[in-house]
Amino acid sequence: MKTIRLGTSSLQVPTIAVGCMRIKGLGSAEAEKFVQAALELGLNFFDHADIYGGGGCEEVFSGAIHMSDDVREKIILQSKCGIRSGRYDFSKGHILSSVDGILSRLKTDYLDVLLLHRPDALAEPEEVAEAFDALYSGGKVRNFGVSNHNPMQIKLLKKYLNQPIVANQLQFSLTNATMVSQGTHVNMNVDDAAGRDGGVLDFCRLNDITIQPWSPFQHGFFSGVFIGNEKFPELNAKLDETAEKYGVDATTAALAWILRHPAKMQPVTGTMNIGRLKSCAKAADITLSREDWYALHLAAGNDLP
Repeated sequence: MKTIRLGTSSLQVPTIAVGCMRIKGLGSAEAEKFVQAALELGLNFFDHADIYGGGGCEEVFSGAIHMSDDVREKIILQSKCGIRSGRYDFSKGHILSSVDGILSRLKTDYLDVLLLHRPDALAEPEEVAEAFDALYSGGKVRNFGVSNHNPMQIKLLKKYLNQPIVANQLQFSLTNATMVSQGTHVNMNVDDAAGRDGGVLDFCRLNDITIQPWSPFQHGFFSGVFIGNEKFPELNAKLDETAEKYGVDATTAALAWILRHPAKMQPVTGTMNIGRLKSCAKAADITLSREDWYALHLAAGNDLP
């Protein structure tokens, strides 16, 4: 499995992260089989969040991988905190207590990466900095990042933080490509030119922040996958054509489209199906031509002026 450097950290991570949001839906034997399959594929970066399954996903994962000191040395663990019922919470107390809960459920002493999960409108960056300092000095978290943050929100945090922001999780896929579209429609009076994210794609590249695309196969906001979906006939026809050309399947082709972008993103998968996970892993070895990348971009309903 190919690796990339995560932001400015010392971590060399697989180009594909294994999202564990749905692992609670597996039986114990199924979960163990899935985790072992991921490791055999070289996918040793596992993404969690304290809200996934109410914390249950982290518990299922630690049991499935049979967490021990020896196992812990071979894997990279990332989790997120900040989302609570009906609100977001970046208070120092909540961040610290959330991490303690995460570590307990994952049966580990530290996280490789902690992300702040969706921006808290009432966040006090000085308080976030205090929490990060305590977690870092206490050895509980080694690297920090954010999720769904725009450039100004990140710059505000960075003003007070003593640790770099190494990652930003953002929704990005063939059918959710506004980060790209606004860049190809500069200075045009059309919807695609609307700057809805403050130029976060280029900002992250300029600041060596790794973008981690979530829901790489979803259309809308968790509206379902676009692969094999009758609502996207042109896209699926082009995906099938591209997949045949490269000797892979449509899942691989769709993920290869993300990996072809020069930002060196690290997509987060969401599947619990071992066959689809294998298809995802193959994307790391596929480099789409410029022509094929743009053909898929257009087939997904994206426009070029």
